[in-house]
Amino acid sequence: MTSTTLPGANPTEHGGAATASDFGDTRAEFQSLLSGCGLYDLNWRAKIAVTGGDRVRWLNGMVTNNVRDLAPGHGVYAFMLNAQGRIQADLYAFQRGDSLLVDTEHAQRDKILQLFDHFIIADDVEIADVSDKLTALGLTGPEAHAVLERAGIAVPALAHLQFADVTWQQKTVTLLHSGEEARESWQVWINPEQRADLWNALVHAGARPTGTAALNLFRISRGIPQFGVDIRERDLPQETGQTRALNFTKGCYLGQEIVERIRSRGAVHRQFTAFAVEGALPEPGAKIFPGEEEKEVGEITSSAILPLAEGDRPVALGYLRREAVGKDLRAGTAKLKPAALPLA
Repeated sequence: MTSTTLPGANPTEHGGAATASDFGDTRAEFQSLLSGCGLYDLNWRAKIAVTGGDRVRWLNGMVTNNVRDLAPGHGVYAFMLNAQGRIQADLYAFQRGDSLLVDTEHAQRDKILQLFDHFIIADDVEIADVSDKLTALGLTGPEAHAVLERAGIAVPALAHLQFADVTWQQKTVTLLHSGEEARESWQVWINPEQRADLWNALVHAGARPTGTAALNLFRISRGIPQFGVDIRERDLPQETGQTRALNFTKGCYLGQEIVERIRSRGAVHRQFTAFAVEGALPEPGAKIFPGEEEKEVGEITSSAILPLAEGDRPVALGYLRREAVGKDLRAGTAKLKPAALPLA
């Protein structure tokens, strides 16, 4: 049973996998993420197991965050960089005790596997794609905790990016308190054979089936950059604003010298920024200009019209140069104004 065969699903491609774009009402699905409980399939996320005696030291030297000091049951968000400090991929790394689990989009899986393979020299490290053995369903919204409980999953007290094994229908599943972007955001890691039964149980408990169109609106409303869309291979970590991906005390890793040099200088020339839009919604790739000048000061990477209860709100994400902060801005025929997060 694939995402596109879930009842009412309209198919699309997202993150390198076939999945559900929507279940017939993107506006209502977006509202469920804000004020109810949206349920979504995470089959577009790949799972990579890292084993072997050198796994922690080795992965710690590959990514920008601190894997070395992760306690069992905890995870971090991180980038992989090249020697010039440019972002090559983003991922989550979880400490499972006998292994590390890397979670990333399917679209990034092959490149990450190639990078991993390239940098295993004489290390006791083994890499395995376990996406066919482990998948996940996600729930976001203020009712998510209650929905899990009604479906028979007892929810322990977990910090963000902390996970624990729990019992559901006499079987062990893993519950992750998943995101910094929403207080109530959860994932249930399961064997793919359990997915349809768990989906139905969560819907019966009050979750609303939600597709990637609404998830993308929610992502934009929270100002979360997506790799391949807002984060490109030419971007530097500090430009993205994702300080949660960085650790400055962990020691050496690929690209660390550039990251440390930027930190010591105290600033980058441009910064990932959220914008309120007045006028026609600018398309991704649109250039940002100050006032009537023709000197480019930034670019739009994502844009959307958020279907809010109080009315539609056009917004955008992109990069803005430091010298343009405080100036009147435009992209195409639209006026832009930097906006505080969240946008909804």
